[in-house]
Amino acid sequence: MLNQKTTLNPKSLLLLFAVGLNTFLICEYLNCNKSRTIQQSKDKHLENSTILLIWFWPFGEKFDLNSCNSNFNIDGCYLSVDRNLYSKAHGVLINHREIKSDLSNLPTKQRPFFQKWIWMNFESPQNTRRLGGLENLFNVTLNYRRDADIVLREQLVFKTEDTEDKIFPQVLDKKDMLVCWIVSNWNENHERVKYYNELKKYIKVCTFGRHFENRVSDAQYKEILTTCKFYLSFENTDSHYDYMTEKLFNPLLLGSVPVALGAPRYIYERFLPKDAFIHVKDFSNPQKLAEHLLSLDKNVEEYKKYFQWRKHFEVKLVNYPQEHACRACQYIRTNKDYQAFLNLNKWYWDTIKDGT
Repeated sequence: MLNQKTTLNPKSLLLLFAVGLNTFLICEYLNCNKSRTIQQSKDKHLENSTILLIWFWPFGEKFDLNSCNSNFNIDGCYLSVDRNLYSKAHGVLINHREIKSDLSNLPTKQRPFFQKWIWMNFESPQNTRRLGGLENLFNVTLNYRRDADIVLREQLVFKTEDTEDKIFPQVLDKKDMLVCWIVSNWNENHERVKYYNELKKYIKVCTFGRHFENRVSDAQYKEILTTCKFYLSFENTDSHYDYMTEKLFNPLLLGSVPVALGAPRYIYERFLPKDAFIHVKDFSNPQKLAEHLLSLDKNVEEYKKYFQWRKHFEVKLVNYPQEHACRACQYIRTNKDYQAFLNLNKWYWDTIKDGT
């Protein structure tokens, strides 16, 4: 059989080119329509959503931006870190710790009339830089204080069900340490360090953490708080409103009795039953506190009284910073009125006026 070389005449070539071009144009049209449909769907979704722009990842901690509904049952929120959405965003969440001293990394475009800026901070006033220029800059405060616009903090809540307590009384059988303290941030001028240095003269304190060159894992941390009778819930600030951290609530959760040092007792009692914790100011000096702890070590029935609150309450922790962003968006979505916050520096850094 002879090989024959097939050739196409110009008309055939033109026909093939026309078919190919049409096919290409149809595909492009369909793809463009698909892209346009996706973009229109996204635009429609944004139209019906409250847009919260997260200006900085708080402390660099990234999280799922699509979890407000699944984790906190919050609908209609669109969280984003895309600064191109600034002019459309209903709220801008700004964590204080990330703000530069000269404020140069804050938004520079004019703020839309409908947009609220949310000041977020969960560090103690003593560990937070006081910056000029912020006094009247924000509309909304997101903080642990009871008088913030958005209050978010660990707390005790009523039990919703009569469930078995998995900590008490079983935890009593596991106690093999009397007093414990885990600490990394050490400053000889802090009241908590001064108090510890006196207290250890009268009672043994089992110490852990970076300062004591005895770091603990998450599992070890939980084990320590479960097997210790008393935990030194010593805060690094004692003169500002409502500052209580996981140093207080984790011992409550895991079955240790907190020994609180920080704000006055009456402020603690706004958040906890008075017999759920021990306050250092209940005693005239560290020696008297040590004597009380030693007496409770020998009297199981008296020690058990510090767990009575567990019959009716349970500890609710906070998912930082994911929950903070979702709650901020929820607030913006449900509070559409004009709002401003004045004198931020005075509000946050002023010290406690006793009895208020």
